[in-house]
Amino acid sequence: MDPTESTPSVLDSFQSGEVQVGHNVELPCIASGYPNPTIRWLKDGRPLPADSRWTRRLTGLTVSDLRLGDSGNYICEVTNSFGSKEVTGHLNVIEPLRVTLSPKNLKTGISSTVILSCSVQGSPHFTLSWYRNTEPVLPDQHFSIQGAHNETLFISAAQKRHSGAYQCFATRKGQTAQDFSIILLEDGTPRIVSSFSERVVVPGEPFSLMCAAKGAPPPTITWTLDDEAVARDPSRVRASQYTLSDGSTVSHVNVSSPEIRDGGVYRCAARNSAGSAEYQARINVRGSPRIRDMRNITAVAGRNTFINCRVIGYPYYSIKWYKEGLLLPDNHRQVVYENGTLKLSDVQKVLDEGAYLCSVLIQPQIFISQTVYVQVKVPPLIQPFDFPPTSIGKLMYIACVVSSGDMPIHITWRKDGQEVAPSSGVNIETKEYMSSLQIGKVSLKHNGNYTCIASNDAATVSSERQLTVTVPPQFVVQPNNQDGIYGKAGVLNCSVDGYPPPKVMWKHAKGTGNPQQYHPVPLTGRIQIMGNGSLLIRHVLEEDRGYYLCQASNGVGSDISKSMVLTVKIPAMITSHPNTTMAIKGQIKELNCTARGEWPIIIRWERGDTVIDPDRNPRYAITTSPNEKSDEVLSTLKLKPAERGDSVFFSCHAINSYGEGRGLIQLTVQEPPDPPELEVREVKDRSMNLRWTQRFDGNSIITSYDIEYKNKTDPWELKHATRKISPTNNQANIVDLHPAQVYSIRMFSYNKIGHSQASKELTISTEEAQPDGPPMEVFLQPMTSQSIRVTWKAPRKELQNGVIRGYQIGYRENGPGSNGQYSIVEMKATGDSEVYTLDNLKKFAQYGVVVQAFNRAGTGPSSSEINATTLEDVPSQPPQTVRAISVTSDEAVITWAEPPRLTLHGVLKGYRVVFWSLFPDGEWGEMQNITTTREQVELRGLEKFTNYSVQVLAYTQAGDGVRSNVLYIQTREDHPGPPAGIKAVPSSTSSVVVSWLPPHKPNGIIRKYTIYCSSPGSGQPAPSEYEANPELLFYRVTHLNRGQQYLIWAAAVTTAGRGNISDKVTVEPAGKAPAKILSFGGTVTTPWMKEVRLPCSSVGEPTPTIKWTKDSEDTAIPVTLDGQRLIMVNGTLVLRSVKAEDSGYYTCTATNTLGFDTIIVNLLVQVPPDQPRLTVSTTSPTSITLAWIPGDNGGSSIRGFVLQYSVDNMEGWRDVFISSSERSFKLDNLRCGTWYKVKLAAKNSVGAGRISEIIEAKTHGREPQFNNEQPVFTHVNSTHARLNLQGWASGGCPITAVLLEFRPKGNWAWQNVRTNATADVFLAELREATWYELKMKACNSAGCGNQSSQFATLDYDGSTIPPIKSARPEGDDVKKLFSIGCPVILVTLVLALLFIIRKKRKEKRLKRLRDAKSLAEMLISKNNRSFDTPVKGPPQGPRLHIDIPRVQLLIEDKEGIKQIGEDKATIPVTDTEFSQNVNPQSFCTGVSVHHPALIQNTGPLIDMSDIRPGTNPVSRKSVKSAHSTRNRYSSQWTLTKCQSSTPARTLTSDWRTVGSQHGITVTESDSYSASLSQDTDKGRNSMVSTESASSTYEELARAYEHAKLEEHLQHAKFEITECFISDSSSDQMTTGTNDNGDSMTSMSTPSETGLCRFTASPPKPQEYDRGRPTNVAVPIPHRANKSEWTGKSDYCNLPLYMKTDPFFRKQSELHDPCPVVPPREAPIRSLAQRAYHTQGRHMTLDSSKQQQALTVGHAGLAGLSASGGASGSGGGGVGGATGGPSGGSSTTSLSQRTLTMPGSSSSSAQSAAAAATASASGGATGGDSRDPLLESSSSGLGRLERQKQAAGGAYSKSYTLV
Repeated sequence: MDPTESTPSVLDSFQSGEVQVGHNVELPCIASGYPNPTIRWLKDGRPLPADSRWTRRLTGLTVSDLRLGDSGNYICEVTNSFGSKEVTGHLNVIEPLRVTLSPKNLKTGISSTVILSCSVQGSPHFTLSWYRNTEPVLPDQHFSIQGAHNETLFISAAQKRHSGAYQCFATRKGQTAQDFSIILLEDGTPRIVSSFSERVVVPGEPFSLMCAAKGAPPPTITWTLDDEAVARDPSRVRASQYTLSDGSTVSHVNVSSPEIRDGGVYRCAARNSAGSAEYQARINVRGSPRIRDMRNITAVAGRNTFINCRVIGYPYYSIKWYKEGLLLPDNHRQVVYENGTLKLSDVQKVLDEGAYLCSVLIQPQIFISQTVYVQVKVPPLIQPFDFPPTSIGKLMYIACVVSSGDMPIHITWRKDGQEVAPSSGVNIETKEYMSSLQIGKVSLKHNGNYTCIASNDAATVSSERQLTVTVPPQFVVQPNNQDGIYGKAGVLNCSVDGYPPPKVMWKHAKGTGNPQQYHPVPLTGRIQIMGNGSLLIRHVLEEDRGYYLCQASNGVGSDISKSMVLTVKIPAMITSHPNTTMAIKGQIKELNCTARGEWPIIIRWERGDTVIDPDRNPRYAITTSPNEKSDEVLSTLKLKPAERGDSVFFSCHAINSYGEGRGLIQLTVQEPPDPPELEVREVKDRSMNLRWTQRFDGNSIITSYDIEYKNKTDPWELKHATRKISPTNNQANIVDLHPAQVYSIRMFSYNKIGHSQASKELTISTEEAQPDGPPMEVFLQPMTSQSIRVTWKAPRKELQNGVIRGYQIGYRENGPGSNGQYSIVEMKATGDSEVYTLDNLKKFAQYGVVVQAFNRAGTGPSSSEINATTLEDVPSQPPQTVRAISVTSDEAVITWAEPPRLTLHGVLKGYRVVFWSLFPDGEWGEMQNITTTREQVELRGLEKFTNYSVQVLAYTQAGDGVRSNVLYIQTREDHPGPPAGIKAVPSSTSSVVVSWLPPHKPNGIIRKYTIYCSSPGSGQPAPSEYEANPELLFYRVTHLNRGQQYLIWAAAVTTAGRGNISDKVTVEPAGKAPAKILSFGGTVTTPWMKEVRLPCSSVGEPTPTIKWTKDSEDTAIPVTLDGQRLIMVNGTLVLRSVKAEDSGYYTCTATNTLGFDTIIVNLLVQVPPDQPRLTVSTTSPTSITLAWIPGDNGGSSIRGFVLQYSVDNMEGWRDVFISSSERSFKLDNLRCGTWYKVKLAAKNSVGAGRISEIIEAKTHGREPQFNNEQPVFTHVNSTHARLNLQGWASGGCPITAVLLEFRPKGNWAWQNVRTNATADVFLAELREATWYELKMKACNSAGCGNQSSQFATLDYDGSTIPPIKSARPEGDDVKKLFSIGCPVILVTLVLALLFIIRKKRKEKRLKRLRDAKSLAEMLISKNNRSFDTPVKGPPQGPRLHIDIPRVQLLIEDKEGIKQIGEDKATIPVTDTEFSQNVNPQSFCTGVSVHHPALIQNTGPLIDMSDIRPGTNPVSRKSVKSAHSTRNRYSSQWTLTKCQSSTPARTLTSDWRTVGSQHGITVTESDSYSASLSQDTDKGRNSMVSTESASSTYEELARAYEHAKLEEHLQHAKFEITECFISDSSSDQMTTGTNDNGDSMTSMSTPSETGLCRFTASPPKPQEYDRGRPTNVAVPIPHRANKSEWTGKSDYCNLPLYMKTDPFFRKQSELHDPCPVVPPREAPIRSLAQRAYHTQGRHMTLDSSKQQQALTVGHAGLAGLSASGGASGSGGGGVGGATGGPSGGSSTTSLSQRTLTMPGSSSSSAQSAAAAATASASGGATGGDSRDPLLESSSSGLGRLERQKQAAGGAYSKSYTLV
């Protein structure tokens, strides 16, 4: 036999194993032999069935995801041509342990029996253990564990301490499972839950008594009649008892034919082991009364005792008890019930013992009686005792002493609930009142609970204590030195005993010498302490060697310990070897193997099962090199060289005295495979079937096969596809071949070494065919209740069989009544992923959808039908037949019927009842709602006699449906409340006048009032009553006695009866009486523009005079009488057409010579609601979600909102009506990527309020863009080009059209192709070898995107062409001239266009100013009416108010300079400025409008509130002004007076206008809206995008962005200078900064809606001089000559908008960049820093005085110079400005005009400086009189100083936003 050939042998096998279900296992079977043997597996004698879970490998059989059925005997058969061999093993698949403990949770009573059952599933042979609160459960008198596997736990007579968490643990061979249960033991004392009541029956009339009780365990009920058990007579009296499912015990006593003797007190008593409960009631049987014989009673002292008078018969008049002749009760412990039962509480022997007489009155003056004697007995009282701590062998003596109780007393002892056995070593000695327990020698058996029980005739009492005997620990088994074998299990024995059970701790000290330091042994899964204290090491490791100490302690005596030494012996083992290795045929191969263990170690090598001997076979060499330091041996087997026959298993064996280790190495000698033999089995029109045979695989597994195919004429570099074929296949179908083309096909086989040579090429030809596959990944997504979006992907490429032209979508309704026919829609293909939306479907209906693709050859198969249901929608109809019934005065019942099923559009979740009250004054109460699933609801707690509006709606998951029509209901009348107030005043010597207020809650229609008059001293017991008409609220009581005091009170009467009385007042008739007012003060609420009467009726002698005043600030101003205000003869004040300013406190004073009286009326005028604060919450491609915060409701509840929206640049507005309870709304079905305008208004009972500011929001989406990373073309040949339109990104909006234009280069005419596809598009009929130009344009609803490209077609032979190189034809010179001239012409046109744009912008800016001027003049002419309230101060001109829906800032022309005058920082523009250029020599002064009552130098912040027709601004300082909570309409108009000859009429950047030349006159004004168009891109860019709108201060960000755009303030500092907040309590000022103008996050935001101002200015310098006055300079930007240019520092100090000038930019390039100056935080200004003045001075600057500075007499602006210190010298107080009197001199090319604040003279400057000294630095605001357009702040001071030296200019601009 050839030595390389051998019979097979099994090198590694298995015998048996146990694995859990679901795990994986490998059954080893490694064979050797040559030729290589084949392996076959059998299970239970049969071949393995086909199952993917079983995988055959070289090393054995792998079974994954094991199942129980996989258990059995497995046979591995190894066979080759020289023989066979087999091995058998058994696999046992077990289930994991699963534990179920029942009951899961149990709540029961004390003393009951609890049974816990533990069910275990899974592997057999498990052990169970029980735990309570993580402590083991030990059997005792309460606990017992039963069952074959201890699966049942019994708890007998369970106590409170037995509550807790119980766990059942199951363990088997390392597996552990557990479950737990919560047991809660409660006091199960019975309680009566249902009983009977006292009744009267006639003889012969049957009656039944029921008594139900609950307790744990369920109680037993017994019955007694007059303290005797109920005699059961089957013919007349029967009793029954049963238990319900909830544990209640119910008992009945039925008397079928009652007699007189069946009457009396029936008592039911419920008793169980936990206690008892009783209930009793009397049953009276009509008949002659008598008393049953009464037995004497024994009562227990300290407890309660009941004595029943056993009366039978009925009727009787009364039952009374006597003791010793005294009628009971005579103390607090005695109670006599109506049924005649006497209760004695806390019975006392001395006081309660004796005879008691029961006396029954049966007829007038006729009594029957009987006596019962009560004997009181005293129960025993045990003195407390306790067991001292003790140990074994000691003596124990405990005495149980009874300190009180009636003799005789019997005393006994019990241990653990059992009698003390005489043999237990416990002696008991008992005397008359004491018993002692004696133990001569204490042992462990004496542990337990001892109970002393004392009893007498009265009661039995007990006291329990625990005796604990301790035992110190002691060794039962001591640890000894041991050897452990590495990798095996070892147990270190150590067992101890003691009480309490000792705790064992193991410690370890490493090393074999003397132990240095012990450390606790870490207990892990490998090392554990066994139950007996021994230490278990599951796998001994080398680091386990050393000293071990077993230490035990239990707190008794000293700890004990014993040490031992563990020595670890290591068996021989292979530590390192390759499991498998590869060798290339003909190369040298080395196999290494490393072994370690106890020396000596022997190494041998085997090939298969043959030992290798290098001496006999020189091709092998073995070298061994020991390493004594590491106790390792390295052995190397060298093959010289490797041959094909070496592809077998090699093994190295290591052997020593403790064991043997083996390392198995599989060597495979590999080489590349031979190519497969390829043949064609079948050729079809669209596919080909190939078969191949693989020859020698090179001893390496074939990993894959590759099939390549190409067009016949193309080289192999242009192959179409390469596919990997599984090595298990020997044939394949080639599909997705292009029809009608010739293909070449070849094949490769691969192994790990490489690939084979190419197989023989095959040539085939195919034809065109229709698609073979359906669309893939069809997915349905319901979008709305009537639409479903269908998405899918194109069929697999190999199944398309051509270009997919389109798709057919079939859909049908899968519901009852549908015909089952598909509706077909067709669409063109757009790409690999398609989307189509099916619209106009039925709501909440199921649809089935199929999709199929088609090409030119036909239609392919359809996809599988997929079902989807349209989304739920809200019900479209309300509930039907809604009815409302008023049940009582505060309860109503609403019923309805379900809406029609077809209108639900979803699953009905329930109903919502919405209701609100309607008060007589037209106000609505709070809207409430109740949700229910029933079709009826009870409305409880309603207001009495009140109208309610009720609506009912049904709702589904989608939301609320349509509400039903409003149903009105009125609750019933009830007794009225007391009159809200009452007065009584004398009117003569014999009469008084009484007045009162109606009740706050009339609860009905007041029919009359009853007045009561009583004289306490007259002796008349009953008061006199008088009836008054309900329409009159006063009454004159006559015929009274002079000098006598009377009590007067009143009550209202409705149909339900008389209500509660009012307070009582005392009055005395008199001849002459001081003035008194009969009317009442209080709060009066009325809508505006109505007539209001404020009554003030008075009496007195002499007749009083009436005077009305109105509170204003801290003074009272008399009411001016005119056509609008009138005081009637009876004192009533009539106010006609009331306005908001009429709100306030009115005082009526009645005066005569004897005195005066006053009342105060608070008038609240309701106005339309304030505008809401509207913001955008979220946006999507088709929706905008809006949120808002309502403004003030104007004193009347908001009834609803009106939302209006329109597409930007369109006139039409759409209205949406929204409920008053909503605070957000979603606008759906909008156009993608489109701007929308939105506004909102609220409505209350007065009317519609102001419209919110118009906001703009854009739905998500943008125009398409082409991804430049995508190729434009996917394929180009000589006549066709395929475009890749998948490169277009939709931008979030679906692409609606794609326009293609292409032409050959050099041609003028374009060819157009229009398509809606976004997949591949072909350009056909192209010229060969030609360059083309291509333009693509893709459009969607948001716009269009463009893309240009160039491409060249191939030559006829498939080669590419070079770029175009023209050869200068005849027209070449013209083309060259054209190419040069075009850029020149284009540059010229661009320059002309820029010039035109610049001019247009300038004209547009001036046009805005003209428009503002025209609007101001129109408003001035319209508002010329004066207010009725006189105004202190000089004559005043007109005041205007405009509601501005959108902020539009007007920026002055930067080409010129304007001087600012007095208290305004606004630059007005005169008539001449409107026509041409700005005139810098026209100067105007102005002042902001304020309330005329503002007269102090410092005072409250004035909120221009309610500026509407007929309103007047009101100061908010007075605390009494309750109406100030609605002061929120802040006017931002400034009246400006021009001193030049040309009158100015303008609106400046904060929307202010020009006033008259005579000062300020506050007049009534109408409300107008002015909205300038912002439809240009520039206007839109000046606003913050509302796609992510934030809060109220979004408008601030918009204005700030606009300011940055207009003034190039990219690096400006943003500062909120002040905020006027419309709050109900006080004014607020908020300041904040934003160091980077692009962010609003650091801004301090007020908490309420109001007026805020902010300043945008260049960054502040690092340092500035505070010793100079505040100056604001506005330079004229122009170019300085080069001689004036001082370098980098000058450029850095220039304003930002000047740096943009090309001249300065060019200079800046010659120097280093400017340093970044970090802006500083502006100081927060407090309210205390404000100063106000109402009479600002108006003066004109003489234009001839170039350096004259304007001063402001407004004390409120004094704080503006606080940071600058005192003014400079000079009459004008000017300093720090260029060329100023005190500022020194310097040369500058930038002319400046400087405004210095404050002071127009020396005196005014000094007073202003004094005011500034009292304020904090940072510049205090001056109320509304400070103009915010140009404002000096701390951020500009240092810059002004620097610019004076550097010829730069400072720039600061302030904006105001409402």
